[in-house]
Amino acid sequence: MPLLSYDTRGFCIYDIYGGGTMSEKAIARKAELVNEVVELMEKANSFVVADYSGLTVEQVTNLRRELLDNGCQLKVIKNNITRRAAEIAGYGDLVGELTGPNAIAFSYEDSVSAAKVIYDFAKENKVLELKVGVVDGEYMNNDKIQTVATIPNRETLLTMFASGLLQPVKEFAIAVDLHSQNLEESAQE
Repeated sequence: MPLLSYDTRGFCIYDIYGGGTMSEKAIARKAELVNEVVELMEKANSFVVADYSGLTVEQVTNLRRELLDNGCQLKVIKNNITRRAAEIAGYGDLVGELTGPNAIAFSYEDSVSAAKVIYDFAKENKVLELKVGVVDGEYMNNDKIQTVATIPNRETLLTMFASGLLQPVKEFAIAVDLHSQNLEESAQE
């Protein structure tokens, strides 16, 4: 699919996503940005789109820090660049949701971190809105991404799993201990 075409005067026109004339250098830079975003989308376990309008600089900084602490990254990317990248990466369902000022949180360590951090942050900062996302390659609308955001993160799930495995062992150890105490008491009588 060609990205460039030329008008009758020899001016380069961006053929796919709009009219007007653009220099080859500007088109090359936009194509480079699109490719960078495609790489981010493909590398991430999940990513979510959030409307961040109304957040102060301090709040955005705190959100970035919290995301970074959870193995995520927040990027503010122009909607046109994100739309093109989403189409190339196979996430065309996102295109309709990319309106207004958006930030994208990419999660690299587990599938729920980005959604969870933004969801929790939005509880305290009502102007932040979790919109849509992609988790493990699957597009999720607002309802689904909100549900995913309430799932415990990887470490919490592993802790719950380990606790579940240890409980029967603990009960068995207590039973063996009680049985040995009973045997000792019987032997003493």
